[in-house]
Amino acid sequence: MADIKVAAYICKGCGLGERLDADALVKIAQKDGKVPMAKTHDFLCNADGVAMIKNDIANEGVTHVMIGACSRRAKTEAFHFPENAVARANLREGVIWIRPDTDEARETTQEMAEDYIRMGCAEVKAMTAPEGNPNTGGSKTLLVVGGGITGMTTAIEASKTGYSVVLVEKSGELGGWAGKLYKRVPVHEPYKSPADTGVADLASQILADGNIKLYLNATIAKTDGSPGKFVVSIATESGATHTEDIGAIVQATGFTPYDMNKLPELGGGKSANVVDQAGLEALAIDAASKDGVIRRPSDGQPVKSVVFVQCAGQRDPTGKHLSFCSGHCCNTSIKQAMYFKDANPDVDTTIIYSDLRTPGNGEDFYRSAQEKGVIFTKGTVAEVVPTGNTSTVKFNDLILGDADASIVDADLVVLATGQVPNSGVNIDAPAAAPAEAGAEPKVEIKPISILNLNYRQGPDVPHLKQGFTDSHFICFPYETRRTGIYTAGPVRRPMDIPQAREDATGAALKAIQALENAELGRAAHPRSGDLSFPKVRLEGCTQCKRCTVECPFGAIDEDVKGFPLFNESRCRRCGTCMGACPVRVISFENYSVNTVGAQIKAVDIPDEFSEKPRILILACENDAYPALDMAGMNRIEYSAYVRTIPVRCLGSVNTIWITDALNAGYDGVMMMGCKSGDEYQCHFVKGSELGRVRLSKIDDTLKTLNLESERVRDLEVAITDIQRLPEMINKYAAELVAVGPSPFKGF
Repeated sequence: MADIKVAAYICKGCGLGERLDADALVKIAQKDGKVPMAKTHDFLCNADGVAMIKNDIANEGVTHVMIGACSRRAKTEAFHFPENAVARANLREGVIWIRPDTDEARETTQEMAEDYIRMGCAEVKAMTAPEGNPNTGGSKTLLVVGGGITGMTTAIEASKTGYSVVLVEKSGELGGWAGKLYKRVPVHEPYKSPADTGVADLASQILADGNIKLYLNATIAKTDGSPGKFVVSIATESGATHTEDIGAIVQATGFTPYDMNKLPELGGGKSANVVDQAGLEALAIDAASKDGVIRRPSDGQPVKSVVFVQCAGQRDPTGKHLSFCSGHCCNTSIKQAMYFKDANPDVDTTIIYSDLRTPGNGEDFYRSAQEKGVIFTKGTVAEVVPTGNTSTVKFNDLILGDADASIVDADLVVLATGQVPNSGVNIDAPAAAPAEAGAEPKVEIKPISILNLNYRQGPDVPHLKQGFTDSHFICFPYETRRTGIYTAGPVRRPMDIPQAREDATGAALKAIQALENAELGRAAHPRSGDLSFPKVRLEGCTQCKRCTVECPFGAIDEDVKGFPLFNESRCRRCGTCMGACPVRVISFENYSVNTVGAQIKAVDIPDEFSEKPRILILACENDAYPALDMAGMNRIEYSAYVRTIPVRCLGSVNTIWITDALNAGYDGVMMMGCKSGDEYQCHFVKGSELGRVRLSKIDDTLKTLNLESERVRDLEVAITDIQRLPEMINKYAAELVAVGPSPFKGF
């Protein structure tokens, strides 16, 4: 490492000067932190304070800056020194705001502050300023896969901002499912009647836009590379293959209606007069091309009675069918019922629903249907029995309490079957269970890969258990676990056309952000702008491949010798690889085993007679640490015995930190990560889950050290746990007092 010069700056603003002995903190930085230059300032974040730091950088040769002031989450612009390594000691939210302002508390409050100064000095000396990733890609072209409403909107919105677009559609025309609709649900006042689909207008915009290159009858043969430098091979119907340089990708491949043949109890596959919503759209288009009368498929006679069955194979708690609501189906049935009523008010139209959901238009569209004579019946359909050219619909009438209600002689039954995403091959899908003895083997239709990614982890983006592409729905709804690849529309979650168009715009903007970040060598969400990237000391690598396997984003491959090969442009900088490495040879310039380990060792551990336990908190920077900050902002008190270190993700926690802390005499360790599992909240998707798998083996370490299991606590923490988190800390501190001091104190 080149020569470094560290300077510590202690702020006295925001009440810090009144609550803490700033001069004593300066001495701690100089003596224990071994910092040659340490200063105080009345308000470090104001123009004068920032100018002081910049002057020291320019004229005193300061390379490493330690700021003892507010949380690292505050004043980020004021304390932005990109050419320098910077560490922050949280004296405001982490010390004075969570401790009572009393004479009795002054001693422990000062001790907290002094430890955080020691920790900040130790951390910054183990850091270097990130230099950025030199291996960048500069393509500014956006690839959109799928030419439906979502894909066309994505392409048009990206083009409007000046970016080139390549649009690939597998069929011979644009429009997707929307192109197969007779009419669409209205999207503006007065929400009275079905409206034109708008597909023709969008398609004409695509064809007239010189920024958009269109491939029809085409599929993606191969996707290689990473953000800013994807190389995509596009196979066309003629057999030719075209290669495009791509900066980012939006997958807008839409959905397929749930197979109604899986619903024989509702007449699916048993009668031509039982159709799904897509089937009715085809009948309506055919009728419009003739006399406008929708006819029974079985014999061509005009439909005089039609029944719509909502939630057909949806919202199914048994797991046999779809467990979710597809969102659009109620409005779609209302629209389709109007097809009949607008053509002939005498047609009997009944919609049987369990819950009616009409997003986007209040109840206006629903009221309009009522005014036109559409009958709405709250009930659950038990069976549809086709007989000849009609069907009997048996249902439980939930309003009248009639479990044996029925509608007889329905000419047509329409099943609202819902959306199944066209998301490609799911690498996370569990293996299919073998068929039972004597049973016919199930014929499973394997999904066709859409993106054909040349990734070690599989050819498509991972899915959630229902097949929708995996994303952090709360914070990063368009992202996938493949950096620079975004999804939009019904492939991401169930939605209607207005939601899909809004989704498309959001995905286009995020994709543009990704390709711009890629050119600058910066991380994508959630550490947007981070210039650090993982480096590996190959001479110490054992080729265990744990980093490769555990990386949630497919950013690590292996070279020909089996060593990890990092693709920095795919990396989200979560540090999961660092936490996974058993020999600790993976690190970032500004975050490493050493930066955290040095902080752990810098804390002053009182002896066993002081009755002042020390508790280490390793807190996720995305949820737990902000919750702690907000607890401070709300002046919620918690134990003075904790020392908190923010970590990028629970997945980045290396077990050596816990071992070091326990060996150093800490009485307990609390790890605070995001919720994991099917309803995860981890910003790095799998990070907290992988971290917990790793940490589940910590009991072996405790047994080796002859320590109680209570010494280590793993907590799921949400950013909203502002009140709950201090309570958990205080409860844990009390439990440790009962357990007794660590036997390693003083060693």
